[in-house]
Amino acid sequence: MASKLSSSSGIGSRLPVGSKDNETEEQQKLRFQVELEFVQCLANPNYLNFLAQRGYLKEPNFINYLKYLLYWKEPRYAKYLKYPQCLYLLDLLQYEHFRKELVSGPCAKFIDDQQLLHWQHYHRRRMQLIQEQQEKMAAAVHTSKPS
Repeated sequence: MASKLSSSSGIGSRLPVGSKDNETEEQQKLRFQVELEFVQCLANPNYLNFLAQRGYLKEPNFINYLKYLLYWKEPRYAKYLKYPQCLYLLDLLQYEHFRKELVSGPCAKFIDDQQLLHWQHYHRRRMQLIQEQQEKMAAAVHTSKPS
């Protein structure tokens, strides 16, 4: 990731509108990396359960920080995410009811199970679609050849 954030990459242009103008480029890079890491941690339901059990999800400052992090949904930032499901969970964290439910261990387990099922079936379905597309293309090439 560090290579993508070199000084020639213009990291300052990727920082959110609310970024501090008095930050050095090095401070901007560090903040970008820290916020990227934190947003991706939100994809872990067990971490969300940890935050909820310790009361972080009730603190107004933390809730405001979660709102601030919504800028990661913009394509110019989202392209750096390895775990895009973190954006869905970030959206859900904007709702008080969801934040309250995360205190429950079974809630975190349910989310974890749903993610696992999605990954299993998404990969299988994607491979089926790719194979079907390749077969259609091969058939089209075969029928378009003059006899």
